Amino acid sequence: MSKEQNREADAKKEVYPELSAKERFPVSFSIFALARSHRALAAQLLREIGLFVGQELMLMQLWDQDHQSQQSLGRTLRLDHSTVAKSVRRLEEAGLVSRSRSAEDGRVTIVSLTQAGRDLESNVMEIWSKMESVTTADLTEQEKKLLVKLSRKISSSIEKDE
Repeated sequence: MSKEQNREADAKKEVYPELSAKERFPVSFSIFALARSHRALAAQLLREIGLFVGQELMLMQLWDQDHQSQQSLGRTLRLDHSTVAKSVRRLEEAGLVSRSRSAEDGRVTIVSLTQAGRDLESNVMEIWSKMESVTTADLTEQEKKLLVKLSRKISSSIEKDE
């Protein structure tokens, strides 16, 4: 390292003396850490039934209303077209959904549950129930409500800035 690089490194240390992201950005780091932990738990539990994180959300949408367009699924789940297409392809390869062209508009792809996809509903609901239980185990009812309220407020703030 050159003398100038050493001086620059020392100057940065003076401005941010030994501060980690956790200390410098406590809210963002806490959200990141929570999301990472929650996603890891979901991945572990969903892997047991052959799903990837996020696929269960698409299945939930189809359990609520089957035969939806890919575009509708993307809009509801706030996902871009390529993410939806990839997820639907994987679900189709797993035999959980089928794709067909709309009778009204051949440009539209309709996603429908197969019987195997319908059969996973109770397993996914059980997994989400376990995730909810583990996630909130040490929270009071008041804290749960506050977490939901603050999460929605933060999401709204972020979406305004997009």
